[in-house]
Amino acid sequence: MGVLENLEPKSVFYFFEELTKIPRPSYHEKVVSDYLVQFAKDRNLEVHQDDLYNVIIIKEASEGYEDAEPIILQGHMDMVCEKDPGVAKDMEKEGLDLEIDGDYIRAKGTTLGGDDGIAVAYALALLDSKTLRHPRLEFVCTVSEEVGMDGAHAIDVSPLKGHLLLNMDSEEEGVVLAGCAGGGTAAVTLPAEREKSDWSRMHVHIHGLTGGHSGSEINKGRASSAELTGRVLRGLSSVTELRVIACVNGTKDNAISREGRILLAVRDKDAAEKKLQEIEAAVRGEYHVADPGIRITSEEVSAYPAEADGLNPLTGECSRAVVSLFTDLPQGIQRMDDNIPGMVETSLNWGVATLDGEKLEMRAAVRSSVGTAKEALFEKLRWIAESLGASMKITGEYPAWEWVEKSVLRDKMAKIYKEMFGKELVIQTIHAGVECGLLSKKIPGMDAISMGPDILDIHTPKEHLSIPSVQRMWDFIVRIIETR
Repeated sequence: MGVLENLEPKSVFYFFEELTKIPRPSYHEKVVSDYLVQFAKDRNLEVHQDDLYNVIIIKEASEGYEDAEPIILQGHMDMVCEKDPGVAKDMEKEGLDLEIDGDYIRAKGTTLGGDDGIAVAYALALLDSKTLRHPRLEFVCTVSEEVGMDGAHAIDVSPLKGHLLLNMDSEEEGVVLAGCAGGGTAAVTLPAEREKSDWSRMHVHIHGLTGGHSGSEINKGRASSAELTGRVLRGLSSVTELRVIACVNGTKDNAISREGRILLAVRDKDAAEKKLQEIEAAVRGEYHVADPGIRITSEEVSAYPAEADGLNPLTGECSRAVVSLFTDLPQGIQRMDDNIPGMVETSLNWGVATLDGEKLEMRAAVRSSVGTAKEALFEKLRWIAESLGASMKITGEYPAWEWVEKSVLRDKMAKIYKEMFGKELVIQTIHAGVECGLLSKKIPGMDAISMGPDILDIHTPKEHLSIPSVQRMWDFIVRIIETR
């Protein structure tokens, strides 16, 4: 008996629940990709699967719609896998534990994967329907969207005939996207140079942060555990000599880091402990509204992950370089958009920072709606990194999806929305990566819109999906497809 089986629309929630049973972190999409292929074969639909496990499923037009413009349905099959501390679930091997909480669906202790499982569920329900009146439907489902849009970079779109693209990777009902920022990942690496030390060891734990999507929620004033790591290191350095031994911080480039641990050797542990309490009090006061759960605590050294056992501290020079990287590399919003009030133009997020036995590696999601500003920020990061003895590599670059003045699809959707809901459809751009930018480069003249139901707190274990919103947006999608 399914947790969601009594919810409407039944087909959408059936497929959504089926997807939650399949582990699908980025780079581990084969099982869910094969599920999509089998879905198509079971219904005698045309299907294409490439070596990366991208999938295209095509359903020919229903009677009377043969001459209508084909519609491309689009979403991604991977999800961000985050979980609360203490949750034992292996998200590479185990499905999710769903629960209904009033008007919302959640996963117990983990991300839900509504981003972008609901898009896949919508598409499968449309392709499965025997009553929908529709033009040729072309479902494009990509892999590894959450880690650099690798699937959209590589996918062969030659089987497609359509130029109208309905991307379903947005998270706010009544707000559709017609443009997005471009971006990429910056990876900074510093070799670890170590020496013996008899100083006291200290384990600092930064936790309780809210986190969130590093694009759409970068403007909410939430703390980053990576940025707080720099503040802790600077603060402790002001009262005692220290050497960095190891650190772990965050898990995803595109998620604002929620937790970090630092293992240190300190000359004066009492002074360091006192200073740490002062730092925590100051930080909690500053973030008492935007991020009220922050804790910065000293814990037993034995509680640090075992992989640090036996490591000597970094040398003094190498430790200073680590502190400087955490301090000098910028974090968060760099510039607001001059043309769109309240919109972020350029930002970056250090989502992952790990110091192991061999190296410090820091990775940031960089975003900007202005190409030259993005390149200038990459250059700034490289300059800082190399001046401190580190190197930097840029991967996963993707273009901005540029606003177009005339859009048949946008006008059609605005008209239908007003008729159905009695209010204006909000049309805007977003400071986050959407695959429409890459696909528009592959399909000249593409007319695209991104939409979706209400999904809150994505990329965090608090993620929840609105049940009534899924219903309303399903009805909206059906009208869009059936209206010629």
